Amino acid sequence: VVFTSSISTITAKDSNGNSRSVVDESCQTTIDPVLNAKASGWVYVLSKLLTEEAAFKFANENAIDLVSVITTTVAGPFLTTTIPSSIQVLLSPITGDPKYLSILSAVKARMGSIALVHIEDICSAHIFLMEHDRAEGKYICCACSSPMYELINHLAQENPSLDIQRLEAGEKSTKLPEISSRKLKDLGFTYKHGIEDIIHQTITACVDYGFLKI
Repeated sequence: VVFTSSISTITAKDSNGNSRSVVDESCQTTIDPVLNAKASGWVYVLSKLLTEEAAFKFANENAIDLVSVITTTVAGPFLTTTIPSSIQVLLSPITGDPKYLSILSAVKARMGSIALVHIEDICSAHIFLMEHDRAEGKYICCACSSPMYELINHLAQENPSLDIQRLEAGEKSTKLPEISSRKLKDLGFTYKHGIEDIIHQTITACVDYGFLKI
């Protein structure tokens, strides 16, 4: 059984509030900080934490092989009739939507950078782990992670005519945590799409949908 978790259950901060150099599957956030901070999107974070905990408890009690896929921000083409919320978060520097900008800022504050994965790769990872007989525990699915200024630069390069809210350049001097997908890759999984491809296909899909105008 494959459970779909979220990067919202992971934090780059240690117990003292300092940034880790590498963020892996062991870096799970705890419930108390989520309840105390109530950062944007905190109810979603809490639901993912409690659901994953209950799923593993049930699996252990009933001898079920359970694997959890920790998805990062999923982007790329979509088939839904509305814009997926993950794409609205990713593109909030373009749209200026305060709700999604606040979620993006909360992710940056917790993780130090924005981790991305293409929709095709996240679907492939679910199938890969379902079929792999050595898969166990949790797996971060992250094709790439970028500091906010770099993400915004990629958005700007994809279409210079878009109105993009830029951040202070001072972020460039900060050493950011590595959001590691090593456990998944060590099992043999490979990613097809990098950040340029993800951004390009996401913006193209949103222009075709009419969500973005160029």
